[in-house]
Amino acid sequence: MKSMPQFTPLAVATFAILSCLASQRMLAEEKPNLFAPSKDEQQLPFAMHSKMEQLPTIRVGQGGDAAMIGRDNRVLQAAVDYIAALGGGVVEIGPGEYLMRDSLHLRSNVTVRGVKGKTVLQKSPGHVAPLVLDGDFGQQQITVEDPTGFEVGYGVAIWDSRSGGFHTTVARITGRRGNTFAIDKPLMADCMVHNKAQAATVFPVVSGYELRGARVENLVIEGDKENNEYLNGCRGAGIFLYRGYGTIIRDCTVRNYHGDGVSFQQSNDVTVLDCQSHGNTHLGFHPGSGSQRPTVRNCVARDNGTDGLFLCWRVRHGLFEDNLLEGNGRFGISIGHKDTDNLIQKNTVRKNGQDGVFFRKETFGMAAHRNQLKHNVIEDNGANGAAAGIRIRGETDGLVFEGNKIRDTRQGDKRTQTVGVLIEQPVRDVTLRDNKIDAVKRVDDKRDDKRKE
Repeated sequence: MKSMPQFTPLAVATFAILSCLASQRMLAEEKPNLFAPSKDEQQLPFAMHSKMEQLPTIRVGQGGDAAMIGRDNRVLQAAVDYIAALGGGVVEIGPGEYLMRDSLHLRSNVTVRGVKGKTVLQKSPGHVAPLVLDGDFGQQQITVEDPTGFEVGYGVAIWDSRSGGFHTTVARITGRRGNTFAIDKPLMADCMVHNKAQAATVFPVVSGYELRGARVENLVIEGDKENNEYLNGCRGAGIFLYRGYGTIIRDCTVRNYHGDGVSFQQSNDVTVLDCQSHGNTHLGFHPGSGSQRPTVRNCVARDNGTDGLFLCWRVRHGLFEDNLLEGNGRFGISIGHKDTDNLIQKNTVRKNGQDGVFFRKETFGMAAHRNQLKHNVIEDNGANGAAAGIRIRGETDGLVFEGNKIRDTRQGDKRTQTVGVLIEQPVRDVTLRDNKIDAVKRVDDKRDDKRKE
C-alpha cells in the first residue's frame, strides 16, 4: 500500500492562493467589473478624486422647505461656509429680501444661486464716524468718535483723505470695548486723524477674495445709495472680487449702490453674463488692475454716474460683446492704462454724457494698444455737450475699427455727437475699415501727415 504524499504548510497556502486567483480570473471573464474606472475618468486638477455627479446642496430661505431659515447675511454666510467646508457645492437662496449688515463672502467652488428677480440682498443703512485716534498701518483696531451703528459682526471700511483706492481697508468688526472696535484685517495704510480719518459701515454686498471657481447667479443687489457713503471701486462694489480667479457672475442685477455696480480686480478669467448694472453712482462694470481674459457679454450698464464699462489698468485679451451701455454720466466705454489686445464687438453705446468710446491719454509704454472695435453701434452720445462717437488720445497704437455704425439719429441742435472719430496727437497707427459714419465731421484726424492713414 502506497503512502499519501505529504505537503508542507507553505505548499498548502500557496495552492489556496493560486486557486483563489484562478477563481477570480474566471469570474472576471464571465462578468466584467462594472465599477472599474473608464478610460476617460481623470482626477480633478486640485483634488485627489474624479468629478462627481452629485455635490452638496443646501437651501436657505425665509420659511417653507428651507434647511436654514433667516432673513439676513448671517444665515447666508453660514450656508456658504458649510458648503465650502465640504469642498464645494451649491447654496440655493429662496425668494425674499435679506438685510446685509456685512458682505456675503464667497468661497472657492461654491455656487450661490437665488431665484431670478426675487432674491434681493438689501444693503443696510450705513453709519459714518470720524476716528479719534490715528489708525496705524497694520493695526487691527479703530477708535471712533460716535459708535452708533457700529456693531460686532458688521462690515466696515476705514480710510482718510490720503489713503483711498487699494489703501482703503474693508473688514469685519470682531469685537468691541466702548468706542474701540477690533477688525479682522490689518489696516492697509496709516489713517490719520489730521487727514480726516473715518470709518463707515459700508462694504460690497457680495464680496470674494482669493477665490477659485466661485459662481454667483440670479441675485438682485439693492445698494441703498441714499443712506450709504461712497466706497471706491478698488475695494468695493455691489459685487466685488479681488483675486477671484475663474469666477462666473450670471443673471445678477446691481442697482443704486454708492459706488460701482460690478468690480473685479486682479481677477483672471472672470465671466460676467446677462447682468445689469444701473443707477449706481460710479462705474457700471469695472474690470481692472491686471484682470486678464475677462468676458463681459449680454450685459446692460444704464444710468450709472460715470462710465458704463471702464477698463482700468492692465486689462488684456478680454472679450466685451453684445452689451448695452446707455445713459451713463460720462463715457459709454473707457479704456486706457496698459489695456491691450481686447476685442470689443457688437455692443450698443448710446446716449452717454460725453464720448461714446474714450481712449485715455497714456504714453506709449502704458497706452491701450492693439484693441479691436468691430460691429458696434455708437450713437446719440454727448448728453452733456459736444462729443465724439470715438475719441482716441495718447500714444495709442495698432487700433482697428471695423464695421461700426457711428451716428447721431437726433435732429437739429439735439445732435451733439458731432464727430464720428476724433484722433488726437500723438496717436499712432489707427485702421478704419468699413465703418458707416453719420456726423457733422466724420473723422477729425489731428495727427501730422506721417501718422495719418
